[in-house]
Amino acid sequence: MKSKLLSTLLTLALAFTATAADKDKHDHEHAAKAGPTGGKLITEVEPHVEFFVNKDKKVEIRFINDDMKVVAPGEQVITVILGDRSAPTKLAFTKDGDKLISDKVIPEGDDLPTVVQIKAKAGEKAVTEKFNLNLAQCPTCKNKEYACTCAHGEEEKK
Repeated sequence: MKSKLLSTLLTLALAFTATAADKDKHDHEHAAKAGPTGGKLITEVEPHVEFFVNKDKKVEIRFINDDMKVVAPGEQVITVILGDRSAPTKLAFTKDGDKLISDKVIPEGDDLPTVVQIKAKAGEKAVTEKFNLNLAQCPTCKNKEYACTCAHGEEEKK
């Protein structure tokens, strides 16, 4: 009886250890990545979308394949709404070579609530990504905070 109980407890302990290891591996696999130009990479769509704020304060959207190479825009429809919730700024995009560029500059501020909606083509259901557009420079990596690939701040979330 004792050996059966001990065997069962040992099996359960090993199962929990394996599950915890899988969770750590899973979290590591989904670590934040920046796009080729240092923008936020949105991976919920194919091709992936890189959201980048250029020096002129306009948003650039690039489409990125699994090899992290830029691919030409297709029929995708992108909408970005950001800034003060009582008077948000809505950005529309036009093709500019291998990217889409916003029609307006982003509003003033360094930490703007942002909603990006991505449709594979007009009339299809949108994938929505929400984040704060924090334009401060990350102290650890070379990216702005909105596209930071470091783990800092993750400790506070756990």
